[in-house]
Amino acid sequence: MKKILYFCFICLLLGACTSSKELTSPDGHLSLFFDCDADNGTIWYAVARDSELVIDPSELGIIAREAVLTDRFRVTGIDHHLEDATWETVWGEERLIRDCHNAMTVHLLHQSGINMDIEFRLFNDGFAFRYIFPEQDTKKLTITDEHSAYRFTQNAEAWSIPWRTEYYEGLWQKRTINGQMVNGQMTNTPDTLCSPITIEFADGTYGFVHEAALSDYPAQNLYVREGALRTYLTPWLREPIKNEELNIKNEVKAYVETPFSTPWRMVILTKTLPELVASRIMLNLNEPCKIEDTSWIRPMKFMGIWWGMHIKTMTWEQGPNHGATTENMERYMRFAKEHGIGAVLAEGWNKGWEDWKHFDFTTPYDDWDMEYLSRLADSLGVQIVGHNETGGNAADYEKDLDAIYRYHEANGIRVIKTGYVAPIIRTSDGLQWNKGQSGVRHYRKVIETAAKYHIMIDNHEPVMPTGLQRTYPNLLTQEGVRGQEWNAWSTDGGSPCEHVTVLPFTRIMAGPVDYTPGVFHFENPVIPTTRVHSTLMNQLGLFVCFYSPLQMACDLPEHYMEHPDAFRFIETVPCDWERSLLLDGKIGDFCVFARQERGSDNWYVGGITDEQAREIDIPLSFLNDKMINDQMVNDKMVNYKAVLYLDAEDADWETRPYAYNIEERQVTVSDTLHVRMAPGGGFAMEFKIADNNK
Repeated sequence: MKKILYFCFICLLLGACTSSKELTSPDGHLSLFFDCDADNGTIWYAVARDSELVIDPSELGIIAREAVLTDRFRVTGIDHHLEDATWETVWGEERLIRDCHNAMTVHLLHQSGINMDIEFRLFNDGFAFRYIFPEQDTKKLTITDEHSAYRFTQNAEAWSIPWRTEYYEGLWQKRTINGQMVNGQMTNTPDTLCSPITIEFADGTYGFVHEAALSDYPAQNLYVREGALRTYLTPWLREPIKNEELNIKNEVKAYVETPFSTPWRMVILTKTLPELVASRIMLNLNEPCKIEDTSWIRPMKFMGIWWGMHIKTMTWEQGPNHGATTENMERYMRFAKEHGIGAVLAEGWNKGWEDWKHFDFTTPYDDWDMEYLSRLADSLGVQIVGHNETGGNAADYEKDLDAIYRYHEANGIRVIKTGYVAPIIRTSDGLQWNKGQSGVRHYRKVIETAAKYHIMIDNHEPVMPTGLQRTYPNLLTQEGVRGQEWNAWSTDGGSPCEHVTVLPFTRIMAGPVDYTPGVFHFENPVIPTTRVHSTLMNQLGLFVCFYSPLQMACDLPEHYMEHPDAFRFIETVPCDWERSLLLDGKIGDFCVFARQERGSDNWYVGGITDEQAREIDIPLSFLNDKMINDQMVNDKMVNYKAVLYLDAEDADWETRPYAYNIEERQVTVSDTLHVRMAPGGGFAMEFKIADNNK
């Protein structure tokens, strides 16, 4: 009752201002309200679902050295528009994405004379806003803070990692974001968190707070103060930070020139977990594709001279155990050709690994014959994935970008994996956080330059993804996660089983991830304190549960040949999809995804669980949904040949990780499959229309 009365109060307040300050979602369930206080000119918004507030009035604004743009505003105009369009992805979890929203732009004049607009977009499953500085007399702003806040009305817990986590390689943990007031102090509140965060509200609904279209601005972080989730922008650095205090007064966050728009602040709000995962708000907030001809951009699976370095059987630098040799690369490429793998990554082929002082991206080591391998790649139809590790020296890399990419283009290399292994990177602006404004600018320049040479990018040690792949689809995938390599050498024994059951609902919500699944040999005799915490079937399930258009099978060829029947799933599973569905799941416990191969009637299903064994039922009703002329229809009853890759009855990640069964059976849309996942286990399934339907 309290919330309903408060809602009525807000409606009356807004009605007293103007009704044009309210925005309603296309389906009518969400409402967004904006107001500018008549007395002091403060600005705020609120959000309701079905006449009940989900976000209390929350502050808006920007703080700059030129002016404090949080109050002393007046509204000079409001524009409304609606959008309902469907666009086709170059690659993705869906081929077609609908962008349906209502929008409102509020034009504001500050007492200082600065013009600032706020654009709101309201979708059926959430909302977004951004600050816009139109062309005006004030040409430059030095931004020191952002005043954006989210005052959620419900108690909630959020899955998150701290904002200072190097390379985002932390374990996502759940913690309260509300806290309690004790003696005037807020308790049980998290430290500053990395964006995004995934929220579980007390009523069983879900939220996701992130940003979209980050390209010339510092990355958003989040913290709780005075009952609100607030934005903390990654600071600008010229020297390594010495002061651990986060809220340094007048600390520079961004330098901008008008006209300018900030990234979108976005919040997904859904009643169910499948709806949360299915949201495409972030992609819809990014600009359409800027690459006119995208025919050269192709999703693919790849292998690599990579895992051997992590398990210490090979070295990056030249020597007796050098991994990236001509002979070894040829062996990998011929294996890839034989097993339908589209490309091979080579790390450590170029000079510089011996001292990490200067990486030379156009000069191979003496035992690497680029000309020969380039010809071999062309003859086999297997691409070379070039590796450009910078050691965090982005400035050194950037000044030679054109020459580097011309070299790769000339040698037929169409995919480059970039790397920035350093807690603070060196940009053209000096030492900076990788997710500060200067780092963000660098990453975008790399993507744009690569596009000129028809080169696709796999970015490691990146800024967190924000949907930029819609605008530049040559940005295929990114790391930004505690990935598989952690399981090869970490002193803490490897990531716990739970880790992979959290990522689809957190990090991967931000964009494709190069997690590098597919380990088939779990023990590491060189570092016996660590191992992979999974069964073999869990590794297969990752290929469906973890989305990436550039999907790596990370292990050694000889390890795959220890289990060739299981490796067949990696050979056949695609990495580009017509449709994707979360069939079942719980954050931190398990998940089951179904994906339809793009341009095909074939479906693939993958499931993974944490340290707990689980039994689940999988109705196959999704097989009956087909797209004809971009419309969903129910097809006739058909028979499917199902190949099921399952944990054995006695499988266990600790004691029997390699115990599995492979079954073939015929199924229809009316069937339900009962599946048991072992502790740390999972499964994978392939469904193809059976020959007896012809």
